[in-house]
Amino acid sequence: MTYCVGMRLKEGLIFVSDSRTNAGIDHIATFRKLHRLGVPGERLLVIQSSGNLATSQVVVTKLFHSIQADIGKHLNNVPTIFDAAGLVGQYLRDTMKASASIVAGSEDSEFSCSFLIGGQIKGQPPELYNIYPQGNFIAATMDTPYFQIGESKYGKPILDRALSYDSPLDKALRCALISFDSTIRSNLSVGTPLDLLVYKADSFDFPEGRRLYETDPYFSMIRQQWSESMRASLYALPPPPDDYWR
Repeated sequence: MTYCVGMRLKEGLIFVSDSRTNAGIDHIATFRKLHRLGVPGERLLVIQSSGNLATSQVVVTKLFHSIQADIGKHLNNVPTIFDAAGLVGQYLRDTMKASASIVAGSEDSEFSCSFLIGGQIKGQPPELYNIYPQGNFIAATMDTPYFQIGESKYGKPILDRALSYDSPLDKALRCALISFDSTIRSNLSVGTPLDLLVYKADSFDFPEGRRLYETDPYFSMIRQQWSESMRASLYALPPPPDDYWR
């Protein structure tokens, strides 16, 4: 299991992914699920993945190999982010079909995975797409400025309550990190380190991103402050009326 969040906001884009793929009593594996590519000064693309690791690794590897080969259509020459999402969806469908044909009697769901892809190409606005296991996809909008894939239910409430398209990047990033804190606390299959990348709209820079570990000072501090403020807010609520006890 994994958890990834992508945000398309007025000021830019935010991507955060955990890196845990197998969780159990005696085995925890770490794999990067956030990948950055593009052409500095012309386009930035970020891909996040969730689901079957073998499928997602094949898709991502093929995408990078097609760029290196520079033959035909690839993510560094498609004209729009929409076309980039279509290309990822095509690779995903082809990979799942090939995997299912190898293992007789298998179901597609055994190999399914999901992707988020976002970024900006010069002359166009930033965009973010959620690509389903079937290869089809939808775009983030001003009304729905974020997508989640993987273990989404624990981190969704804070995003629904606090995030909007107009949220500044620094506040949106705090919201994303608290969303991950809630998920990590409630599900052992999601864990640090977290990979994050923040992109300012129309900057066309190539941010390195950052990897956050459990001991990261800022992440540790806001996790503690959030827990304390939640408890304080709960205890500050008016007590229930007497008839609630009857």
